[in-house]
This record gives sequence, structure tokens and C-alpha cells, in this order.
Amino acid sequence: MRDRLDQLGDTEVVVVTFAARRTLAGYRRRFVDPLTVVSDEERGWYRAFGFGRGPWWRVWGWRATKRYVELIRSGRRDVGIHGDTLQLGGDVLVGRDGRIAWVFQGAGPDDRPDVDAIVERVRAL
Repeated sequence: MRDRLDQLGDTEVVVVTFAARRTLAGYRRRFVDPLTVVSDEERGWYRAFGFGRGPWWRVWGWRATKRYVELIRSGRRDVGIHGDTLQLGGDVLVGRDGRIAWVFQGAGPDDRPDVDAIVERVRAL
């Protein structure tokens, strides 16, 4: 997503994580710089948007394991396992009027919407 930010116009992208607040600066540098990152340690937003916990066999299944191996082989060394690995995430688009315009609930750690679909939806707002 970072390499496509210019296609989002003046849209602000905010990453919500349940990482501890004290680790946000490092998290931002490693994973989401230059995006805004906030902590939801109590996972209130996760619950509000229906981002539940995945079963261990889905979270640690073949697809996720394969993805970690690909990342490590490509030279990434920042793929350590941290926090609650069963917590599922997703993507939410909020319109300028504050209303929820779209919610994508991930079914596993490797389940993300296509960036083209996100760009398209943002432009439609």
C-alpha cells in the first residue's frame, strides 16, 4: 500500500495495531512508515468491526507458513512472531462524513484486500 499512496489523493491512512503503545515508534519504522499508527491494546476497534480471532489451524496453516518462508528467503529479517498471532485484522474505509463506507474482515493473517480494490473504493468516496 505504501507505494500506492499517491493514488489515494488526500486520504489519510491510519494503521491500527494492538501492539503496546510504548512500541509504536519502532513498529512504525519497521512496518508502516510514513503512515500514522495508533494502538488499540484493548482491541475495542477490533471487536467493533468484527475482527475476531482465527483458529490456530487457519492462522498457522500452509499459506501463512509459506508466506513467512518467502519473506525470509527474500531477505526480510523483521518477520518475528510478536503478540497474539491468532488476532485477525482487516481494513476499514471511513468517509469524510465519519460514516463507515466499507469493512473488509480478514479470514487469516495472509488475507488482505487487493490494493486496486481499496484505491477504487477510496476514489468512489
